[in-house]
Amino acid sequence: MTRKLKTEPRDAVIDRAIKAAGGPTKLATALGISVQAIWLWDKVPLERVPAVSAASGIPKHELRPDVFDAPGKEAAA
Repeated sequence: MTRKLKTEPRDAVIDRAIKAAGGPTKLATALGISVQAIWLWDKVPLERVPAVSAASGIPKHELRPDVFDAPGKEAAA
């Protein structure tokens, strides 16, 4: 079986979240997943955003600006 290599660059906010949470092991423990799972992310999975935000203190709109609007910002019509 051939494994496809990731071609998308890793989102820098993941590295910020890891650092803010106290390291990859602490973030993984807070999420109840393996450290290896975090290293596979290209961006924070939508279902993990609330937990990553809680563990890191990084607002949801910074973790996934493609999904969440910044506070006070009106949604585009």
